[in-house]
This record gives sequence, structure tokens and C-alpha cells, in this order.
Amino acid sequence: MTLMDTHCHINFHAYKDDREAVIRRSLDAGVFIIAVGTQKDTSRKAIEAAEAHEGVWASVGEHPSHLHAQTFYDPDETPETANVKTRQETFDPPYYLELAKHPKCVAIGECGLDYFHLPENLPREEVVAKQKEVLRAHFDLADTLGKPLIIHCREAHADQTKIIEEYVGIGKLAKRGVVHCFTGTFEEALHYLDLGFLISFTGIITFPPRKNEGAISPLQKVVRALPLEKIMVETDAPYLAPVPHRGERNEPAYVADVARKIAELKGISMEEVAEITTKNAEKLFGIVR
Repeated sequence: MTLMDTHCHINFHAYKDDREAVIRRSLDAGVFIIAVGTQKDTSRKAIEAAEAHEGVWASVGEHPSHLHAQTFYDPDETPETANVKTRQETFDPPYYLELAKHPKCVAIGECGLDYFHLPENLPREEVVAKQKEVLRAHFDLADTLGKPLIIHCREAHADQTKIIEEYVGIGKLAKRGVVHCFTGTFEEALHYLDLGFLISFTGIITFPPRKNEGAISPLQKVVRALPLEKIMVETDAPYLAPVPHRGERNEPAYVADVARKIAELKGISMEEVAEITTKNAEKLFGIVR
């Protein structure tokens, strides 16, 4: 059984001491990897990891949180990953263009809009304007290269879909892309599907529902309702470790727990989830094994 972790960060500092062992555990478990860049150095390291390993591919781009220096804390993460400190970096299209020409670079991103983590020392309007400007620069790069996008979106779906509509409406972004780590509503998911994008889920779907949510969480209901042919799986490692690994550093091999939860929610076999989500990834990213 083969799975594709369509979004992880084995190129991050969290794996500095055992990166090769983590990659090997994943590949030995039948899990292929797309290493996703979030700024210049991690994008370069994603390419290096892909170049060094069969079964690993890369994506390059700049996460919106790196457009300004900021620090934030996630109480749900491990001590190693809970404190996030970003340094400001100016988006450099020629730099990413050269990286993206590598034959194992399969996408542009992650890029997008994040209105949840905003620097407190700057006007919101200024930060949002910069995010939109850089998002469009990523879209232009993806369109020039004919590559799909990996989109990060948090509390910004209305603005995100509006900009996608703008590009799709003039015949751009032929390869479309995926909205990674989706946590929005069913209606928001359908909007992305209507625009030709896929939806990817992380270990968040394995978290138990809150007390007031009933038997399954709103996000689990979205998983149940969406067609499997429009879904991919990911870890977003080192973040968001799925049950039963909560409290641990996440790693690509744990994507099996995400796939297993999708199978449970949909009442289908794990093998079917693995087969279809892997085919979805291979088709979107143009991966031939």
C-alpha cells in the first residue's frame, strides 16, 4: 500500500539531527514525500532532499508569515514546535524561479493568506496588502512555469478565493493546485473544488470533537461529505501530529493515521483511501513513479 504525504517540512530545523532516519522510515513504510519550502533556505533544502532521495519531491515558495518578523505560540504543539519565530524576508521571484526549474520541483508554495497570525506592531491593512501582493507573485510564477500551487489559507478564504477567481477568470493557473491543511467549512471547500483545486487534510481530522460538537467535529463532517477523488492527505510535519501521536514531533510516516481516519469517516477501506489519494497527488503534481 502506497501513500503520499503531500505536505511536510522534513527540510526544517526540527529534523536537523535525524533527517535521514525520518525520510528512511517514511519510504520504508511506503510513504512518499513532498517537502515544502516556506522561505529561501527551506525551499533550497526541500530541493536538496528531493535530489538526494527517490520518492521525495519538492515545492518552493514563501509562507505569508515570513513576510514580516513575528513570534507566536501554539499551545497545542510540542515544546520543540510550539514557539514559532519568523524572520522577515522579501519575496525574490528570480531566486524561486531558478529553484523551481529543478525536475523534482512539482509545485509553487506554500503561499497564501494568513489573517490569524499577524504581527502586532504593524497595521493590519499594510500586512494584508503585502500578503496579497506576494500571493499574486507566486501565482504569476506558477503560471509561467505551468506548475500547480500549494496554498496556505487561515481565516482568509473569502479573499483567497477572490484572487483565485481573478486568475482563473483570465485563463491562468491551468494546473490549479491544492488548499493544504484545510480547516474551513463545507461551503468553502466546495468553492475551491468549483475553482478546480483539491483539498488536503492533516492530523487535525483525527482530533476528538469538542464537547459541544457531538459525535464528530465540523471538519470531520467536511471530510465525510467531500468526494475522495478531490482529497489528498498530508502531515504538515513537524506540526499537527495525529492521534495517537499527539504531543510528539510529527513525521511523514504518520500520514497513515490521517488516511485511516478518512477511511473510518467514509466507511471505506484504508486501501481505497491510499490508492485514490495517491493517484490524486500523482495527477496534480505530475509525478510518475
